[in-house]
Amino acid sequence: MITLEHVSFSYANGQPSVKDVSFHLPKGEFAAILGPNGAGKTTTVRLVDGLLQPAEGRVMIDGSDLRESRVSDRARKVGFLFQNPDRQICKNTVREEILFGLRTVRPDLSEEALQARAEETLADFSFTGKEEPFSLSRGQRQRVALASILAVEPEVLILDEPTTGLDYRECCHIMDRIRKMNEEKQVTILMVCHDMEVVLDYARQALVMADGRLLACGPIRDIFRDTALMEQASVLPPQMIGLGLRLGGTFLEADTPDAMADALIASLRKGGTEK
Repeated sequence: MITLEHVSFSYANGQPSVKDVSFHLPKGEFAAILGPNGAGKTTTVRLVDGLLQPAEGRVMIDGSDLRESRVSDRARKVGFLFQNPDRQICKNTVREEILFGLRTVRPDLSEEALQARAEETLADFSFTGKEEPFSLSRGQRQRVALASILAVEPEVLILDEPTTGLDYRECCHIMDRIRKMNEEKQVTILMVCHDMEVVLDYARQALVMADGRLLACGPIRDIFRDTALMEQASVLPPQMIGLGLRLGGTFLEADTPDAMADALIASLRKGGTEK
């Protein structure tokens, strides 16, 4: 569903931000891009969305080169949730916000169909539609922005730090809804996120970047357990994986509190109390 082939990009100052990046994500994948600030993560997802055009190489969505597609076609295929929802919201009510996206991106639908889809989306996100977006909390505004994207039913969803500024409950609301869409509708997810606990809980694949280059791509738990790679990318693994790496042995596979407790109990029963 997402393919980058030897993609490079530089901003106006001439400093390369992405250097010869190649990867492939199949339909229905849930992947996270990891790396320090300045690694090229946000630039990469903006290239995937078509907001930026590569200086070299090509970006393909579902087999089609983005340079050969119209903006309207890209908007139907790829949704982009910004880090700051206030940069996406532009209407006075939640209903108007959802309908704005639908009318802009889905002109093929009748007004009756548009209204029906808006009602379905409002109910799915527990909104009445009368709410004024800018009177809502940060987490609720993020839900409004996400609702307006999902109403269009994109095949790819790009998330740029979707949990920034959210408390634990708001974070779970957003990420659980995204996971549901990924699992039930096979929407391909590509996420930039600095919260490694969120990455471990939701993503299945990881792309690791540093200095504009892709260092590795693979299953999320394998990536987190590669200590040399994590050090090279200046990434600290999630707490449970980090603890398992320090303890070693049977603890290496424990990546949740429950799994860690089970491993500890099993170790104590075997008499392995040194650690």
